[in-house]
Amino acid sequence: MIVVSDSTPLITLMKAAQLNILHDLFGEIVIPEAVHRELTVNPAYADEAEQINSSEFIRVISVEDRKTVFVLQRTAGLDLGESEAIVYADENNADLLLVDETSGRRVAKFMGLEIMGSIGVLVLAFKKGYLNLENAEVIFQKIRNSNRHISEKLIKDALDIIRR
Repeated sequence: MIVVSDSTPLITLMKAAQLNILHDLFGEIVIPEAVHRELTVNPAYADEAEQINSSEFIRVISVEDRKTVFVLQRTAGLDLGESEAIVYADENNADLLLVDETSGRRVAKFMGLEIMGSIGVLVLAFKKGYLNLENAEVIFQKIRNSNRHISEKLIKDALDIIRR
């Protein structure tokens, strides 16, 4: 299974102390070099960079098709990490692309890629038995408190699914 991730799902899961849930669900996660840089170059986030660099299930890859990456950046207004993640997922027939931003999700869906965001990952983890209801509620509260740009409606909908 090939699962490619943009930076925001990884950041959200780190904020919720759930990065390893990706390993439980998918085994290996592939991230392009630009995503790796986004996650590791800012000295203010040294702890998060260490989490990424020490996670043996995260593999950093290089995206060869620079022209398509550039086209996505210019025409869709995506950042370099999102563009590389989408191009790599498309070129390698990835099973899943992890992406949270609306613009990246729209482009990926248009290209026919299977997508999931950080909230979807947590719902899947609950359905697969990696989280119980109490854990899930605590995790969603951490996300609420982390200043991530995730709508309250999305969190509420996810909790409604979990509570059923």
